[in-house]
Amino acid sequence: MQEVITVATMRESDAHTIAEYVPSRTLMRRAAMGVFQAARWEGPVGILTGGGNNGGDGYALAGILADHGIPCAIYRVSETFSQDGQFYHDQAVEKGVPSHPYTPETDLSGCKMLVDCLLGTGFSGSVRGLYRQAIQAMNQSKAYVVSVDINSGMNGDTGRGNLVVQSDLTVTIGYLKAGLLLGSAVWQWKQLAVADIGIRLIREDYHLAAPEEVVFPNTDFSLTGPQESMTPKEAAALAGSGRTVPEAARERALEAGKLVRVLGKYPLLTDGHRTYFLAEGAFPREISSLDG
Repeated sequence: MQEVITVATMRESDAHTIAEYVPSRTLMRRAAMGVFQAARWEGPVGILTGGGNNGGDGYALAGILADHGIPCAIYRVSETFSQDGQFYHDQAVEKGVPSHPYTPETDLSGCKMLVDCLLGTGFSGSVRGLYRQAIQAMNQSKAYVVSVDINSGMNGDTGRGNLVVQSDLTVTIGYLKAGLLLGSAVWQWKQLAVADIGIRLIREDYHLAAPEEVVFPNTDFSLTGPQESMTPKEAAALAGSGRTVPEAARERALEAGKLVRVLGKYPLLTDGHRTYFLAEGAFPREISSLDG
């Protein structure tokens, strides 16, 4: 099983790790290395960055791409830099990476790959201004799109968003975020990977399980819509017929073409643990960049 956490847990775990174990600049470098290891890179690469640490991951990635001789360029949607982001931006520029302000006239058509480092897991609400225009441009492009940590515009806890980057690959940093697995969020990414950068988790929230790992006797499960559900009695009867509840859940998932959410031993209503699993073998890859 893989851990699935809330935005608050990630924020607190990140702060705890920085305070006690690993400098923030090292974590940012590891995050960028995890993204680098997760994809097959082909230039030109366009890296679209925002003003927070998500943008900083993009600047660190630009330097790594330059080290490997892969042509790339930075497109800054914000002129704000985090302290670590400024460090990696300046380092990338010193390595010869072009850095441009993003404008409505920016042409991304020459990029074979685009990297989404605009908005992080803490974003909520509606996307506006240049961020909105940049997301629309990425969604309309023919390039292979990689989102870093979460698809920009998506709420990290709910998966909702009025405008969300549609990625070919999302590399989430540290741990899976609950929003990536909820509602229509699963239609915004095609592949999902988790980069282990050494974040020390301060508490458990939820778990992602492969269908064969799920054990939930006498509980129910549901698809993303409330119209699809199974009571504990129905589940027990189904299991008695020779099929396991996970098998039935998988069948429903394939029929509906949707994510299956499985309520585990401690349902969410009791403020306990919730277990998720994905149909069609789309289990996230795990990547370690601890030596990156």
